[in-house]
Amino acid sequence: MHDRSELVGAVVIADVALILVVGAVLGRLVTRFRQPTVIGEILAGIALGPSLLGLLPGDPTRVIFPDEARPHLKMIAQVGLLFFMFGVGWEFEHKLISSQKKTAAAVSLSSIALSFGLGVALGLVLYEHHAVVNGERVSLAAFALFLGTAMSITAFPVLARILADNWLMFTRAGALALASAAIDDVLAWCLLALVAALATSGDLAGFLRTAGLAAAYVLVMALLVRPLLKAVIGRWAQERVSPFLVVVLCAGVLISSYATTLIGIHPIFGAFAFGVAMPREPAEVLRQGLRVPLANVSLILMPVFFIVTGLSVDISALTGGEYLQLAAIVLVACAGKMLGAAGPALISGMSRRESGTLAILVNTRGLTELIILNVGVSLGVLDGAMFTLMVLMALITTAMAGPLLPKRALLPTPGVVADDISAGMAAPNKS
Repeated sequence: MHDRSELVGAVVIADVALILVVGAVLGRLVTRFRQPTVIGEILAGIALGPSLLGLLPGDPTRVIFPDEARPHLKMIAQVGLLFFMFGVGWEFEHKLISSQKKTAAAVSLSSIALSFGLGVALGLVLYEHHAVVNGERVSLAAFALFLGTAMSITAFPVLARILADNWLMFTRAGALALASAAIDDVLAWCLLALVAALATSGDLAGFLRTAGLAAAYVLVMALLVRPLLKAVIGRWAQERVSPFLVVVLCAGVLISSYATTLIGIHPIFGAFAFGVAMPREPAEVLRQGLRVPLANVSLILMPVFFIVTGLSVDISALTGGEYLQLAAIVLVACAGKMLGAAGPALISGMSRRESGTLAILVNTRGLTELIILNVGVSLGVLDGAMFTLMVLMALITTAMAGPLLPKRALLPTPGVVADDISAGMAAPNKS
């Protein structure tokens, strides 16, 4: 006879196998419709949750993913998420911004400001419909500011994939979109850190304490951890990456995440900051010996994150009024990003077509949005209905890009071939 813990462990193992297969199948399927793989993986999570599978007789979702197994799946998802965020921080390149920093900064700041402002305004309107989470009333400021932050997101990694798939990487609109998204990433994570501090501190004194500790953490990362990482990599990554270095860096990601948790902000900030602090040289040695293996870890573990997210998304429970809220959320999300990006682009001299392409590109949200929404749930800012509405918004705004972008429409020269563009970038296939 097996004890209960062994049976739960076996269920978790089987669940992970199912998640990988379903995610891979749907991920390949959606690419035929000019969609990034992440769209299929998100749909897999929703399909295996209460929105679809859970509607069948006997509630197969609860049978396949019993309550006892879900905490274990969440922990697996958390590890995958931390290493993914480490990769996002590491992928951030200052050189990407420097080539057209003025226009990129204008596009980024304008789209974030408009999206944030409209999101906060919408939060004030929707607050009373979603003010109670888990039996406790949410602060109006935390709810509105979180919604504004969530509206401000552009998913940098999935944007890179869309640019490659549509042959737009080396066009003016594509390069500007990528540079703007890089700035967006940093600003959005800073905004979210502030909202997280506000939501967890409870009062002004607690907020100031959390903000002060966060500032001290950033200084430690910049003045102590970054030089230390440079020295460690200089010793153990000359011609190849030492296995000991891989262990040390993985432990560093986890410890940094633990530190930000103690401070009072989400562990993803620690992983992201550790990635930003990572040296980029020697580039090829680190890519082959560290970046590629860690990307493969994320490739295996991140589908579990989608399923855990999907288990909290219940489209069947939405009411008619909530569908109207969804329409308002999508409208505000698109208006903020697209108008905020197109305006500065037109002023800088870009054509209407290029500006329109740029607007479509910066409106993609993808996995980055899901990460932020899960932070909102963990902070107790979003109820189940609002979480579902925002996940649907992330899907819609990301899925819009493929059909709206004309393939090869803005290539700098007609002779460029797909292999040339693919060779010019190492884009991750997640968002």
